[in-house]
Order: sequence, then structure tokens, then C-alpha cells
Amino acid sequence: MKAITHTDFHFPGQGSRYVGKVRDVYTIDGKYILLVATDRISAFDVVLPKGIPCKGQVLNQIASGFLDKTADIVPNWKIAEVDPMATVGILCEPFKVEMVVRGYLAGHAWREYCAGKRSLCGEPLPEGLRENEKLPRPIITPTTKASEGHDEDISREEIIAQGLVSAEDYAQLEQYTLALFQRGQELAAERGLILMDTKYEFGKRDGKIYLMDEIHTPDSSRYIYAEGYEDRLARGERQKQLSKEFVREWLMAAGFQGKEGQQVPPMTDEVVAGITDRYIELYEHIMGAPFCKHEDEDIPGRIDRNVRAFLAQRG
Repeated sequence: MKAITHTDFHFPGQGSRYVGKVRDVYTIDGKYILLVATDRISAFDVVLPKGIPCKGQVLNQIASGFLDKTADIVPNWKIAEVDPMATVGILCEPFKVEMVVRGYLAGHAWREYCAGKRSLCGEPLPEGLRENEKLPRPIITPTTKASEGHDEDISREEIIAQGLVSAEDYAQLEQYTLALFQRGQELAAERGLILMDTKYEFGKRDGKIYLMDEIHTPDSSRYIYAEGYEDRLARGERQKQLSKEFVREWLMAAGFQGKEGQQVPPMTDEVVAGITDRYIELYEHIMGAPFCKHEDEDIPGRIDRNVRAFLAQRG
């Protein structure tokens, strides 16, 4: 299958076009936003040189499904999933922070802990924790939203002091973040998984806060299998996971962490196919349904037709 790593659409009423690490974002008529989940893959804030077939569809359809499953908690931006790889929603003004929430000590938090830090974004971390151990309570460790380069950890106090988010809005974001994370953990548990950590993005439109972008996908979340978790933790073994962390671990084993002068290891066909399989595996586990590949020869043409049909229907 061919990976879609680039789009260049021209829709009626189209405004700006923004190319993110993974998504191509279009604004239309000043009121709609179109998110196209490409097959690009990033790690350590670096877009890797090859795309991953089916990845965009997996991300878009997981996010779309979870937006529906959490709409009772917080209003979200989604209007319609117009294509397996694209969703149209309400155009919002994004807050300039990402709300990262952690229930377990893993990934970036674990690496910081190993470096001797016992506080992350102003949240204290107890002594004696093990990798992947459950935290006493979920903690929110926000990051700045960098248009280029690396996102940076930032505390609640710094966010408010810098005027990135008002104190009133930030209190609401915290409430939404913890409620969404609890729902995500409950839904994961139903499928025999543990949602260890994730991130959420929010924005505003006409004074109302909306949940934006993706939610509970393998790009934004860390899932592991619940079965055998305690035994592996006790033995100090790696957890069996369904997240993008396995990509980071493959890169780190080859000496790449996105730092200057480091080279991405070769992405062989076998490596690419293996990543595709892991994304499909996560989809089927977390969504509880078979993954249906949409193997059109002209995927950009299909997206274009579907978006235009949506716009025509909306008038």
C-alpha cells in the first residue's frame, strides 16, 4: 500500500493551510477546519523519512470514535468524519499549551525521573518509583505548543503568569483533562488495556471551550496490556505495549533521540510494515472492531471528493 505523506488541496472557500508533524490542516470559509491525518510519523518531534501505510486512517478513525464517546464530558470540534483519513470540525482559536496527563511513570516522565528530577511541571514525584509504576494520582504536566522544534514542559503557574491561558480557563482545562482521562482509562480497561498517559488540546470559539485535534490515539497516548502488568512490573520487565513508544525505543536503540547530528536509522520495508501492523493492532484492540483498509488507488482524489460533497451539503 502507498503511504500518503503530502496533500495540497484547493477547496471552495479555502483559507490557510498548515502542515503539522502528522496532520495537514485546512481552514474553510472562516468557520470550518479540516484535519487530514496523513501517513507521516514523527518521534522526538522529528518527522521520519518514510510514511506508514494505514496510519492516517487509524489515527483519524480512533480520534473520531473517541470524540463521540466523550462528547458528554466536553464539547468537541468534530462536525463529521468525511473520509477515513479526514475530519471536518469547528474552527477554534487554540490554547498555546497541550494538556499532558499521566497516570503512570513512563516515557518522558521516566527519563526525567532517571535523570534525578523529583518534580515535573510543578508536580512532585515520590522517591522509589519504578518504570511504568502507577502514580498515587493522575498528574497534569503541560507542555508549550512549539510550531517548530521541541515542546517544552511548563507548570500551571508559568502558564498563567505568561498569559498563555487565564486562571479561569486553565481551571476548566484541568477539570476537562482529568475527566477525559478517567473516561479513556475506563474505555481502555474494557478492552484489556491500560491507558498510561495521553495529551489533549483545547481551543475557544465564541467564548466557548472545545476539545480539539486527536484524542486517545497511539500518537498521543501510551497503552499497555493489563494482563501480566503486575508480574512484569515486579520483575522489572518491559511492558507489552500498544503505543508509539515502541518506535521511540527502536530509534533510541539505534542512537537517535532527535538531537543535532544524529541520524534516523534506515526504515526498511520490514520496519515500515511492522509499524503498520502495530497501528492496526491497536485500532482493533481499542475500538473492539476489525480494521477495514481503504486501499483506493487515488486516496487524495477520494478525500477531495468527500470534502467537496460535505461542503456542498452544508451549503
